[in-house]
Amino acid sequence: MRKQRISHTAVELTELGFGASGLGNLYRTTPAEDATAAVEAAWEAGIRYFDTAPHYGLGLSERRLGAALRHRPRADYTVSSKVGRLLVPNEHRRGVDSEGFVVRDDLRREWDFSRDGVLRSIEATLQRAGLDRLDVVYVHDPDDHWQQATDEAMPTLADLRDQGVVGAVGAGMNQSAMLTRFLRETAADVVMLAGRYTLLDQSALDDVLPAAQELGKSVVAVGVFNSGLLSQEQPEEGMKYDYRMAPPELVTRARAIAEVCVGHGTTLPAAAIAFARRHPSIISVTLGMRSAAHVNRNAELRRRPVPEGLWDDLRERGLIRPDVPAENCRQRSSRCR
Repeated sequence: MRKQRISHTAVELTELGFGASGLGNLYRTTPAEDATAAVEAAWEAGIRYFDTAPHYGLGLSERRLGAALRHRPRADYTVSSKVGRLLVPNEHRRGVDSEGFVVRDDLRREWDFSRDGVLRSIEATLQRAGLDRLDVVYVHDPDDHWQQATDEAMPTLADLRDQGVVGAVGAGMNQSAMLTRFLRETAADVVMLAGRYTLLDQSALDDVLPAAQELGKSVVAVGVFNSGLLSQEQPEEGMKYDYRMAPPELVTRARAIAEVCVGHGTTLPAAAIAFARRHPSIISVTLGMRSAAHVNRNAELRRRPVPEGLWDDLRERGLIRPDVPAENCRQRSSRCR
């Protein structure tokens, strides 16, 4: 599988990445054997970029991912994790985590973007995962913590990068405006953009994507299915959009896009992956996977050809913005807008 380098660093990511939130029992239990099989299937498919976080299952995702990769040569894969949520003992246990993961709540998350918090978080991640280093570290969801994240967390990560302790640093969020500020105002090499450059939402064209192009920095796209609405060939009522029930008008729009996809001999989920991969600043599309079946399906979707004429047709019908890049920009090119 083709790799691209995070700008100004030596860190390479495969164009399809493995998002490990499902290994932390997001929304439902993932059996341990399924988690291991998912990572094995990803390896067989050529995926070498794996993303996790302490937030995912209160450390369960990190533990499972590290265990599944332990027999692989460390130089052959790239791992990213995140800082901002320290895991600390929970004195008010109710039995099950309250933030969407089906795990015991013996631990709880504590927001901390301080220098000490960053160092403690990275050390804890390395211990849980059994790794000797992290290749990429993102500041995770600092929406309400801009000042501490930029005054303490990012300078700490930049110091670690400059010392060679980590390979690249950045921020990951569900919004694009603050990610733009991270690119412009901090030492971030890369940002993880969740859900803001998809077939249903191209708002990142207003800020973070042009900033990345201007500054020569990199973007990892996640949430390209918008929590599920774009994940099936025929969208249905009751599916999720950005973690909530999809509003009827978005279901209708997704169905219209799906119909155009069929007319071009492809499918909605294949087009959703291909759409993000076309932008010149996006070097990897990372998808959540929790089983070998998920991995194999996503790898097959990535391989499916998506005709270039699809994008022109979607523009003409007003289903995507007119300023979406007009040509395939997977390879960086001065011709791409």
